[in-house]
Amino acid sequence: MSDFPGPYGQGGGQDAVQPPPAEPYPQSAPTQFNPQVNPPPWPGPQDAPGQGLPQAPPVPAYGYSPFSGQPVPAGLYTDQQSGLLLPQGTVLANPGRRIGAYFLAFPLIVITLGIGYLIWGLIVWANGQTPALQVLGMRCYRPEDNRVAGFGWMALREIVGGILEAILWIITLLISFIFMLTRPDRRTLHDLVAGTVVLHDPNKVLSR
Repeated sequence: MSDFPGPYGQGGGQDAVQPPPAEPYPQSAPTQFNPQVNPPPWPGPQDAPGQGLPQAPPVPAYGYSPFSGQPVPAGLYTDQQSGLLLPQGTVLANPGRRIGAYFLAFPLIVITLGIGYLIWGLIVWANGQTPALQVLGMRCYRPEDNRVAGFGWMALREIVGGILEAILWIITLLISFIFMLTRPDRRTLHDLVAGTVVLHDPNKVLSR
């Protein structure tokens, strides 16, 4: 027996106290992911790409204008011809209806003896109309304000715009007529003065 001390007592021979065998480190069973027991932190299938990442806010139902790229407010739509935002349920009045309103004004003036037509016009100007426009279901609208033209804008349109169109009479009337036929927004000279467009409003959505 050796006289040198072992690590656990005197003597390092065969009679020396041996350290206890080390117990094996307990091994736990590998964890298996069960989506029914441990649901994922995001909805939808596990293999869907992009799940769990921040999502962009949904696009509003009314969409965006293809002309300006700006959101289209609820209740409006983008007219494909002119690019203007117009109230749903209305359309730009076609040239035939506009011409009909022009010629309808003359018999209305005769029937109402002139003074009646003037009083009628002062009443309906507040609604963006003239007597002829009212009869044919049309209304003046200002796209820049997203509202019907009020009394002041109608006065500007009918008085100042009318004087402008009457300056050279046939020439200016012809120019105004050509504008209505060729411009995408169908504005005449007096529409340009007041910033209005004429809409056909068959269901009277603008009077609600």
